[in-house]
Amino acid sequence: MLRHVFIAWTVLSAVTGAIAAESVVFEDDFSDGVERWEVLDPATWRLNDDGTFEITARESAYKPPHRSPLHVALVKDVTVGDMAIEFRVKSTLDTGSHRDCCVFFGWQDPAHFYYVHLGALPDAASGQIQLVDGADRRPLTANKRPVPWTDGWHTVRLERHPATGRIAVYFDDLTTPLMETTDTTLGAGRVGIGSFDDCDAFDDVRVLDGSTK
Repeated sequence: MLRHVFIAWTVLSAVTGAIAAESVVFEDDFSDGVERWEVLDPATWRLNDDGTFEITARESAYKPPHRSPLHVALVKDVTVGDMAIEFRVKSTLDTGSHRDCCVFFGWQDPAHFYYVHLGALPDAASGQIQLVDGADRRPLTANKRPVPWTDGWHTVRLERHPATGRIAVYFDDLTTPLMETTDTTLGAGRVGIGSFDDCDAFDDVRVLDGSTK
């Protein structure tokens, strides 16, 4: 499946001027396992026979130092500043208005990072770009647009440009951001996938480093 997604994103890059395909620094369809990931609570994640990586429980033994997501899987040995991360995700449990997945970026440590909460219905804690900076998460956006979850697969892309502070996240429509903001609090960092406290399956993850263009 990854090859077909790769071709689609390559075409998108050519059309929109997004980060070029040759700057890919990480890609994983989980066909070789999950050794390239640091999972903060491995007991709540499962590698499935169909080659997807899934969060299987809402609760977690991971206790972050500040109010922030419980399910975190970080790419090992990749630190990026000017970057994009792209993946497919399927919500496997409809939990209502806060049904979500999360994208992590600029990760310094468990007390300092950005994340996007792709919650179904927006409020201060859901459906926003968030910052954890030595305190409980706080929203950087005032998004009012719902995230159109279904029981099927969706495509997510997040772009970050630290020099300008631009952060943009796309959900299925890869030409128009669902959310966008500007913030320069944190520098380059690690990236990852997960959820606040919801169940999701992931596949076809790519990380692109814009500084290599």
